[in-house]
Amino acid sequence: MSAKKKFEMEFVIQASPQLLYQYISTASGLSEWYADNVNARSEKFTFIWDGNEEEAMLLKKKSDQYVRFQWSHSESQEEFFELRIVVDEITKDVSLFVIDFAEEDEIEGSKMLWDNQIDDLKHVLGSV
Repeated sequence: MSAKKKFEMEFVIQASPQLLYQYISTASGLSEWYADNVNARSEKFTFIWDGNEEEAMLLKKKSDQYVRFQWSHSESQEEFFELRIVVDEITKDVSLFVIDFAEEDEIEGSKMLWDNQIDDLKHVLGSV
């Protein structure tokens, strides 16, 4: 199996970093836009879509800045997905960077999925 390729996406979000962080770092926040339901027990998050469960470990987090998860089925320690909040120093625009990994022939599909997920997040935040 070939190694997955890293890709990054940037989304401008009209919300404070503190509010946005609650939606990317907590089970209740993630269940509002990322999955049908999310359960968390310590660093272990269970994401549920259409009755299917996927587990991920919260690897790192920094308040109001980023969270990094790794899927339990991931074959490589270097594969993760990260949601990073960046505030432009001059304009004060808030961006959410998505860093993820996918097979080369699945990158476009993964990007479309993230586009849809972030659209849901913007809708929940009233940032449309």
